[in-house]
Amino acid sequence: MFKLHYSWSALIGDLFGGFIAALIAIPYGLALAAMMGLPPVLGLVTSIVSAPITALLGRNPVLIGGTASATVPFIAHAVQTQGLGGAAKVCVVASVFMMAFSLLRLGRHIQKVPQPVVTGFSCGIGAMMVLSQLATMTAISTHLDRTSNNLLYQSWQILSHAGQAHPGALAISAFVIVAAFASAHFVPHAPAPLIGVFAAVGAAAALGIHEKEIGSLPFEIPPFAGFSWAPADVVHVLPAAFGLAFVGSVNILITSRVVEHFRGRHKHLKRADADTELGAYGIANVVAGMFAAPMSVGIPARSLANVRCGGSTRLSNIFHAVFVFGFLGLGGEYISRIPVPALAGVTAYIGLRLLEWSTWRRLPRMRRVDASAFLATAIAVLVVNAVLAVAIGCSLYLLRYVYSRFIRRGAGTVPGNPAPGRLSAGCGQDWLPSKTIQKL
Repeated sequence: MFKLHYSWSALIGDLFGGFIAALIAIPYGLALAAMMGLPPVLGLVTSIVSAPITALLGRNPVLIGGTASATVPFIAHAVQTQGLGGAAKVCVVASVFMMAFSLLRLGRHIQKVPQPVVTGFSCGIGAMMVLSQLATMTAISTHLDRTSNNLLYQSWQILSHAGQAHPGALAISAFVIVAAFASAHFVPHAPAPLIGVFAAVGAAAALGIHEKEIGSLPFEIPPFAGFSWAPADVVHVLPAAFGLAFVGSVNILITSRVVEHFRGRHKHLKRADADTELGAYGIANVVAGMFAAPMSVGIPARSLANVRCGGSTRLSNIFHAVFVFGFLGLGGEYISRIPVPALAGVTAYIGLRLLEWSTWRRLPRMRRVDASAFLATAIAVLVVNAVLAVAIGCSLYLLRYVYSRFIRRGAGTVPGNPAPGRLSAGCGQDWLPSKTIQKL
C-alpha cells in the first residue's frame, strides 16, 4: 500500500500534513459534536478511530475524513429524539447502507460527474471555507440564523456588525494568510499553513495581542454506546440513516475528486476505486458508531491542508489521527494556547487557494453549458448545500442532452457545442492550465 521508495522528504511532508490537519480538526470536531448534542470529545473520536481504517482500506491516500457539518441535521435529530443511543443507531445503520452502496457498485457513478461541476464544487467549497471563518477572524459575536443554509446571508449578518470587529483577531488571521502565501511563493515545498500559524503566534506574542485560544482539551476514552432496537426504528431510523448515508457518500467521493484536482491529477480513478472508498468509510463508521461518535466523511479543509503541507501517502492520514490523540493526551497544554483566529486563518488560506482564479478568467472562452454548470455549482454550494449543488450542476448537462436529443434533433447543430475559438472544458486536463497546476 505504501510507496516502495519512501524518502525522508516524504516522511517530513506526511508528518507536517498530518500535524496541520490535526490542528484544524481540534476546534471543528469539538464544535460540531457539541452542535449535534453529543459530548464534544466524540467529534475527535471520529478522527482517531476512523482515520487508520480509511488510510489502510481506502483508495485516496491523502483524503482525510472527520466530523462534517453536512451530517449535523441527521445526527442532531437522532440525539434529540433518542439520545446517544439513537445517534449510534442512525450512524451504524448509515454505515451499513454505505457498505451496501459499495457492494452494489453505486459509488463509481459519482465518477461520471462532469469536471466543470467538480471544479465549481471546489470553488464553492473554497468560498465557503473563507466565509465560514469570518466570525472567528473578526471575533464578531452576533446571533446567526442557523436555520438557513445560505452562507451568503449568514456572512451578511456578520459583516453588518463590522464595527464590532477585534483588531487583534484580524491581525492574527492576516498574519497567518500573508505568511502562508509568502511561504508558498518563496519556499514552495514548505508547509505553508504551519509556517503561517507559527508566524501568527510569534507576532501575537511580540505585539501583546491576546485573543481567544483553543483552551484545554478533554482526554477521555468514551464507553461503548448502549442502544436497543424497536419496531418503530423502521420508521424513525432507516429513513434518516439512508439520507445520512447518501449525503456522506456524495461528500466523500466528490471531496476525493476535489483533492485529486488540487493535486493536479485530472484522470479518473479506476471505476472500482470509488466503491472501495465507500466500503472503507462504511467499515470505519461502524466502528465509530459503536462509541456514538459522528460519521466520518471527507473534509476538504483537512485534506487540502494535508496536501499543501506535503502529505503524499497514507501515513499522513494515520499521523493525523496520532496527532489528534497526542494533542488530547500529551500536548493539550501547548496546543490550547494557539489563538483560534490563527486556525481560522489557515482555513481561509486553503479556501483562497481553491477559488480557481484562472477558471474565472477563462469563463468567456468556455462552452456555455460548462460555464453555466461551473457557476451554478459554485453558487449553490453557498446558498443551499453541497449535495444539492452537485445535483444542480449535473442537471444542466441533463437538460442540454434532453434539448439536443428531443427538441433540436435533426437540426444539425447542438446548442452549447464549442464554437470556433471556444474552449471545451469537458473532463480533460485542459480544464485547469498547467501553470495553475504548477502553482498548486
